[in-house]
Amino acid sequence: MPALQPLRELPAGNMFRPGDVFVLFGELFGRGYANGLVDEARRAGMTILGITVGRREPDNSLRALNADELKAAEDNLGGRIINIPLMAGFDLDAPAGTPTPTDLVGELKLDNWQEAPLDWAQIERCRSAGVQRFKSSLEQVMAELDKAIPDGANVFFAHTMAGGIIKTKVFLAIANRVYKGRGERFLSSRALLDSDLGKLLLMNFDEVTANTFGYLIEASGRIRERLAATGGETRYTAYGYHGTEILIEGRYQWQTYTNYTQGYAKKRLETHAEAAWAKGIKATVFNCPEIRTNSSDIFVGVELSLLPLLSALKREQGGAWADAQWQACQALLEDGVSLQSIIDKIEQYNTDPTIATFRDFAAWPMDNTAALAEVMVGTSDEITRLHKDRKALITDRLSALVIEGTGPLMFHEASAPHGPVLWLNHDVIARQLNRAHA
Repeated sequence: MPALQPLRELPAGNMFRPGDVFVLFGELFGRGYANGLVDEARRAGMTILGITVGRREPDNSLRALNADELKAAEDNLGGRIINIPLMAGFDLDAPAGTPTPTDLVGELKLDNWQEAPLDWAQIERCRSAGVQRFKSSLEQVMAELDKAIPDGANVFFAHTMAGGIIKTKVFLAIANRVYKGRGERFLSSRALLDSDLGKLLLMNFDEVTANTFGYLIEASGRIRERLAATGGETRYTAYGYHGTEILIEGRYQWQTYTNYTQGYAKKRLETHAEAAWAKGIKATVFNCPEIRTNSSDIFVGVELSLLPLLSALKREQGGAWADAQWQACQALLEDGVSLQSIIDKIEQYNTDPTIATFRDFAAWPMDNTAALAEVMVGTSDEITRLHKDRKALITDRLSALVIEGTGPLMFHEASAPHGPVLWLNHDVIARQLNRAHA
């Protein structure tokens, strides 16, 4: 595991210009981290190319986008999409006539999932089929990219693939207890990870979140070599998560959400960047802060570490603009509830002895506990109730600010990256936002 290496200084360089190419390696859905990079590529005048994960038919077969879907996806991206399905993971793959991992998991019940064994020989056949399918499609995508990227261009490959949850009723019920449960409804994350179901999940997370980065770097080798021979350069970035430094007791300290089950895959993602870097390939995983997205909302409490960003905006000389963010967030709270009282509550939360125990960088990712869930889920619920509208939260606004801040940091740092694994903490994000709004 790499040592904590934060990006402290605002990057100033930018090697990308009109005529260069930005490749989004992951489909753009909704509003998330990837939007920040796409916005920067658009500002730089780059040609924007994207891919699609494809769509599933009712029988779970994978297909390309139809005409309407392709137009909507390209309008959303603001560029051309190579319409070859690149769905990662192997949860719905299997040799013909045999069950998929999703089929196998679908046989599990709430009263037997912890002890029930899975057919690991079949799962390995499914994994091999899924990897072969992905790599075969990836070769086709690279052939299209090779034709679309001119000699001498600089290329920015932005890996955004993440996930791998196996969608079955039994897992959704388990996840609600692991990530949201308190008291009698609490379930240890270790109980999940020690089960065959948990081990399968980790394998699929690895394939989607981590190994696709390695496949991308390997498959684009011919493009990279051609560009290098004609005066161009290639950069790779990926979105990691490995905790974040936030203001606690007046100084920036590392903390993390527990239990982030995909943390194991995010660590593996880092190893792909380190392996590429050792070969002279500029590939960097940027470990970004916790934000609220459609996919992260299952992790109740992950949003709590966003709130100290308000204090960081002031600490990093945000002036009138930082004051305006405080005022906008204050307006989201119930009458009679002060924003400062929320900040004080989060400070109390972060210094709680139970929570402080989990600020152990070397042990990351740690398992959850019933005591942790009681404090974390309880604090999350309490703060949410203090808002005027549960669908308009302070953490939604702060998530948008983090996305806005990380985009230019990643984009400009990629020109001359300081290493294969970097942390974007609240200090540098606050400085980036303050500079942009000065």
